[in-house]
Amino acid sequence: MSNRIQAIRGMNDLLPDQSPVWQYFESQVAALMKRYGYDEIRTPIVEQTALFCRSIGEVTDIVEKEMYTFEDRNGDSLTLRPEGTAATVRAAMEHGLLYNQTQRLWYTGPMFRHERPQKGRYRQFHQVGVEAYGLDGPDIDAEVILLSARLWKQLGLYEHVSLELNSLGSNEARAAYRDKLVAYFEAHHEVLDEDSRRRLGSNPLRILDSKNPAMADMLADAPRLMDHLDDESREHFEALTARLEAAGIDYVINPRLVRGLDYYCRTVFEWTTTALGSQGTVCAGGRYDGLVEQLGGKPTPAVGFAMGIERLILLLETLDTVPDEARAPLDAYVLGMDAGTDMAAMALAEQLRDTAPELGVQLHCGGGNFKNRMKKADRSGARVALIIGENEQASSTVAIKFLRDDRSQEVVAQQDLATTLRSL
Repeated sequence: MSNRIQAIRGMNDLLPDQSPVWQYFESQVAALMKRYGYDEIRTPIVEQTALFCRSIGEVTDIVEKEMYTFEDRNGDSLTLRPEGTAATVRAAMEHGLLYNQTQRLWYTGPMFRHERPQKGRYRQFHQVGVEAYGLDGPDIDAEVILLSARLWKQLGLYEHVSLELNSLGSNEARAAYRDKLVAYFEAHHEVLDEDSRRRLGSNPLRILDSKNPAMADMLADAPRLMDHLDDESREHFEALTARLEAAGIDYVINPRLVRGLDYYCRTVFEWTTTALGSQGTVCAGGRYDGLVEQLGGKPTPAVGFAMGIERLILLLETLDTVPDEARAPLDAYVLGMDAGTDMAAMALAEQLRDTAPELGVQLHCGGGNFKNRMKKADRSGARVALIIGENEQASSTVAIKFLRDDRSQEVVAQQDLATTLRSL
């Protein structure tokens, strides 16, 4: 007998008992985006490889090590999207969404990176992202941060996350800072680990983000990007922090906060938590004014963020902040007492779905004796069983048996059933 085929490592199934929490989170996100005036965009999960090489950067870990890239039958190089921003920019450009107009967009869906699977981080993972185009002031930077803060409040997470801010400055200021940083790292070359030495010639700012404790003291004394900002970027950052303070949003400035993707400039931010053990990022974003032009469009200011859904679901469950009603227990299990009343039970279930569409109603299928039918009713998790026997069928009534409460069975008219169930 051949071995059974299993899921690919790092690409996980979402089982029925997990789905309600995901649905709760996704509904909260969709409602919030509508309140802020952001429109949903959906892009393919497969794009031309060049899109990510040009946007993310050839020398980033994502492009060098983590992308799922393959050739199709035509010999074209295609890649499963590792992130959502580049694909959103591509779609917005292709369909003329950025021509002399501003856009506020959001997306959700699976992303793919070939990295070591761990709790809350997988090779197929899911993100929610927000992207705003055509606005270059600190007000839109503040808005996307306020939007994320409101989501934490809605989910009961605000007291468990912290906001970190930094500014990467303009491309010119960052290039000058990069030279000073490289010189500093070269003077401390013996302290750098292997990964940092590799990044020294390609992406030295990422060395600042190293978690290697042996490098902590050296990194603490490294030149600060904030001290080398151009005047315009400094004014932009000060205006952003003033808006956050006016809105009552606490933050800390983290001079070592950088983004792993080449297209960021000026504002960068992260929401982090310690509720999952060691400090971890649950949302990250910033400004990327050069990306549209980098991909062949006209210069267009842009800002956005992305958050990993798996990690946020883990946080919600760890902190037990998902309301009980979000887990969507089944309201009623409808059954006939025997084969002779099965048709009447089916009619009752359909009637109830018409008159009380907000209720979850499951119909017994599969026959069996009454004892087995009631066992299935109990295993369904429903609050009540609605039973149709010969007497109920003849009198247009239904027996309500309470499966989770210590209450006597009731008999009500079928026409009053929806009202009765709503009052339980």
